[in-house]
Amino acid sequence: MDKYILALDQGTSSSRAIVFNHNGDIVSSAQKEFTQIFPKPGWVEHNPKEIWSSQASVMAEAVTSAGISGDDIAGIGITNQRETTVIWDAETSEPVCNAIVWQDRRTSGYCDSLKRDGLVDFIKSKTGLLIDAYFSATKIRWILENVPGARSRAEAGKLKFGTVDSWLVWMLTGGEVHVTDVSNASRTMLFNIHNLDWDPELLELFGIPASMMPEVRSSSEVYGHTRSAVLNRNIPVAGIAGDQQSALFGQMCTEPGSVKNTYGTGCFLLMNSGEKPIMSRNSLLTTVAWKIGDKVNYALEGSIFVAGSVVQWLRDGLGIIRSSSEIEALASTVPDNGGVYFVPALTGLGAPYWDQYAKGSITGLTRGSTAAHIARAALEGIAFQTMDIVNAMKKDAGLDIAELKVDGGASRNNLLMQFQADILGTSVIRPTITETTAKGAAYLAGLATGFWDSIDQIKQQWGIERIFTPSMARENADEKIEGWKNAVRRTLSEI
Repeated sequence: MDKYILALDQGTSSSRAIVFNHNGDIVSSAQKEFTQIFPKPGWVEHNPKEIWSSQASVMAEAVTSAGISGDDIAGIGITNQRETTVIWDAETSEPVCNAIVWQDRRTSGYCDSLKRDGLVDFIKSKTGLLIDAYFSATKIRWILENVPGARSRAEAGKLKFGTVDSWLVWMLTGGEVHVTDVSNASRTMLFNIHNLDWDPELLELFGIPASMMPEVRSSSEVYGHTRSAVLNRNIPVAGIAGDQQSALFGQMCTEPGSVKNTYGTGCFLLMNSGEKPIMSRNSLLTTVAWKIGDKVNYALEGSIFVAGSVVQWLRDGLGIIRSSSEIEALASTVPDNGGVYFVPALTGLGAPYWDQYAKGSITGLTRGSTAAHIARAALEGIAFQTMDIVNAMKKDAGLDIAELKVDGGASRNNLLMQFQADILGTSVIRPTITETTAKGAAYLAGLATGFWDSIDQIKQQWGIERIFTPSMARENADEKIEGWKNAVRRTLSEI
């Protein structure tokens, strides 16, 4: 088959486009970083127009690099940073302000007031989510309350809301299609995960006009066709999934109990929980994994806000490495962390702590501590946070986790992956292609357009590159875990 699928992977720090062939192999790819905007402490923004321009340019670059044209593309799949909130004018497609990024904490105080009002169980029962500034609902409300004229324009039906997938589809289709899929909708804190629609009571609670909301569709269907001059063809836009759900699908975690962890800007551990939602008792999130045809899969999720971005901070903030790729070599120059623990709560702590006021900490420093110890402690902090979520997931699901499939940029770090296996006491499996987030979007688009016949056909393409098995003595691992727990206790805001 000489056709291809184009996957758009719009992430927190960069936009990527990857061309896949029928064997699921990467034919070409392109990536472009875009500006991270920090107007105030705890605020994180993106320019929606820059998101679009960066995504459009890498689309064109990837297609050109593959030596193909728009005629050769059977469909486009989109996967995206979730919860990030874009509001734009329905007629001009002009954003009313910068996008408020999922990491942004400006609505933390409002979230506290919702908790004081006793709304935790009410919101969780409908959405599967905990009240947190992480999700889109409070970000939309903030924009309507703080951008001059936004509320009156929204109530007049002149504004549209979307997570990044909706914004990209809108731009790709020339403003003809305003949709999202169930996986992204389930991250807004406005979506009822039981009846799979926007919840009128939640829209009223947050003061959000229903006219702003995109139509919620499945994760694998033709939503519309491109009208963009970028590829100059009417190509089906046929798959959408939030980045973590897309990675779960790309890892072929299609059976209940299968688990993956994506090591990106943050870390996101998801377990396929089957066709019925499991409501967590251990501070995890219940989310929609995907909907294909009439079948819905749910997932349990643990979110770590800072993972790969801690390496960027070591590079840009501390200056102890010149590029992110140097961290493994630096960390490997010492045999262990030397008693140093790094809890990277640079934007609060996610699951299972959900402490939005926690600040990052480095403990155990002595005169003998070096940059290498801090680098190693930063990597180990990613693995320890993952361990905390795995333990919570075991309790919720009532079953052991025999293996962890991994993907994302930091999964290529062998030192981190080995430490992850050691601390979990579990096999860590890295696939041949670690770009599983983009691959999941490609698969969803390919299923919708008939490019691939079935999930069973796709499963044949998933291959293992390396398995990391535990090699550390359990006594040593347990000692390190106790050191981590002590460091977290010192970090939590209530201490």
